[in-house]
Amino acid sequence: MINYADVIKDYWTNGYAVIPNFLSPEQVEIVMDETYKIIDDIDLNGPKNLYRSGKQEETNDYFFKSCTNISHFFEETAFDSDGNLVVPKRQCLHKIGFYLHAIDPIFKFVTMDGRIKTLFREAGFVEPHFVESLVNFKHARIGTTIPAHQDATFLYTEPQIKLMGFWIPLEDATLENGCLWFIPGSHNEPVRRRWIRNKEGQEPRMIFTCPEIKYDESKFVPVPVPKGSLVLIHGQVVHKSEPNRSNKSRPALTFHAYDAHQTSWSTENWIRPTKEAPFIKVY
Repeated sequence: MINYADVIKDYWTNGYAVIPNFLSPEQVEIVMDETYKIIDDIDLNGPKNLYRSGKQEETNDYFFKSCTNISHFFEETAFDSDGNLVVPKRQCLHKIGFYLHAIDPIFKFVTMDGRIKTLFREAGFVEPHFVESLVNFKHARIGTTIPAHQDATFLYTEPQIKLMGFWIPLEDATLENGCLWFIPGSHNEPVRRRWIRNKEGQEPRMIFTCPEIKYDESKFVPVPVPKGSLVLIHGQVVHKSEPNRSNKSRPALTFHAYDAHQTSWSTENWIRPTKEAPFIKVY
């Protein structure tokens, strides 16, 4: 049984909290099978939108529309100079997203789990809405660094940050294959950097408000967890993951929600809800 009071206490104290084995091994397998089904259905003769580490996704129309469907972003090293795949198909993607929770019944089942709703209520979220969901792969030996950041850099709410992230590794997340690292208590610091829409008609279409912030590496704490565990992430807590230097992959399901009660979703965010693809109410 989950002790929700202790979980939320950790969340507000450290900026993150862990629920081991939130999904059973059987449930993790179902999610992975559905993920592989999505990958197997990809037409490799179509457009190849790449994820370039440290540069964010290329902000073309494909990227902006990805918050309304299930899109895929390839690893930059997955193809040779002629565009031929040089790795197995199931190892060619960096991520899929960002509307899994609304379109795919398997992912919707996970995000709408009654325990998720309880966590929102215990945390004081009055009108939570899911805004995005994705699977990050971090493949064996080639999975790249995710630099230290705050999620609210990309998913900003105002006048205060009411953003909660959920991170579920679909394989054991270890020191070797790229588990999360946090600076405990850093959620008490303001959002120091934002990724916002540029002025209409200007390129690039998304810009950072300041250079990448350098954090004291000695303050980071690793959080290795077994597959199926749930890591709650406050929108302001600083976290990162290191490269995957092991022979084991580290795919992870991630989704985010914000509380619409007395809070506005910033119009400068890259994700904008539409009539056709609205944010999904949790309850």
